[in-house]
Amino acid sequence: MKDLADAGVSIWLDDLSRQRLTSGSLANLIHDQHVSGVTTNPTIFAKAISDADAYAEQVNRLGAEGVSTDQAIRVITTDDVRDAADLFKPVYDDTDGVDGRVSIEVEPGLARDTAKTIAQAKELWATVGRENVFVKIPATKEGIPAITETLANGISVNVTLIFSLERYKAVVDAFLSGVEKAIDNGHDVTKLASVASFFVSRVDTEIDKRLDAIGTDEAKALKGKAAIANARLAYEVFEEVFASDRWREIETTGAKVQRPLWASTGVKDPAYKDTLYVEELVVGNVVNTMPQATMDAFADHGEVRGDTVTGDYDGDRKVIADLEKLGISYDEVVQLLEDEGVSKFDVSWTELQNTVTAALKAAAK
Repeated sequence: MKDLADAGVSIWLDDLSRQRLTSGSLANLIHDQHVSGVTTNPTIFAKAISDADAYAEQVNRLGAEGVSTDQAIRVITTDDVRDAADLFKPVYDDTDGVDGRVSIEVEPGLARDTAKTIAQAKELWATVGRENVFVKIPATKEGIPAITETLANGISVNVTLIFSLERYKAVVDAFLSGVEKAIDNGHDVTKLASVASFFVSRVDTEIDKRLDAIGTDEAKALKGKAAIANARLAYEVFEEVFASDRWREIETTGAKVQRPLWASTGVKDPAYKDTLYVEELVVGNVVNTMPQATMDAFADHGEVRGDTVTGDYDGDRKVIADLEKLGISYDEVVQLLEDEGVSKFDVSWTELQNTVTAALKAAAK
């Protein structure tokens, strides 16, 4: 894990719960495994709050106060994120605000509503009240202008659910515009930060399914290659944008680059090495946010072989081109994955509401 961090990969945990905070488990990961940040999403909170014991006292109090389900969710989740942000504050200070970050997501139901996304981003930022927090905004078409306006208000943003290179280019442009506006608005951009969360394993899951359906030797030879190629090509975009004249001018204000973040790095196919999406995406200036199982696997038997991202972008482009030749449309796949991503988080949000509603009713009896 130290070798991975030394190679320029910030190791973040893709999980948060009250139990992790109170047991010392998260503090141990910071100390022992070089974990320097945390990401959350509706699925993570739905799972955490279903563990009634850790939240029982707070839910009982909120139930007695007669608060609504959505109010209770807001209180519970922002409390956890605030406590995690406090735990990571020394990391934040030691890295000059690069790491030590904790993310909280706007409600998935707002993914297609620009104005409401901006409004909720402001609310979450104010409620948590910690400068080392990221507000997560999905990279839907409606999310792109919300990213710019949220940054323009001096609020740090984790852009989530990025699957396509074209959408990633729009995300980076939205970031640059947001920082430029923040400068014009008089915000201290040395405190402003952003990551762009590029989803990895889900790309292979969808494309591998289509390759299996084709079934030829040519198709089988491409299995497990699309997700890594896609992520590497995103890093090529990152390198180009942050070497541009536009960025150089912004950089004079002390602004930080928007780092790529590799998300969904747990391996779904048991035929692949369980550390695949860590080992093949090692390069400087990135984040890899891992579920606990992936982190444990890498700590146990992961390998750091230096830079495994740059150097063969043409080969990565060929992977995408070869898929197209087989009739697998890149544009169709990435749009499907975005739509499914929004939908899955919507389902998780409903599960979260149902869990909290039931707990509040039980507490009010």
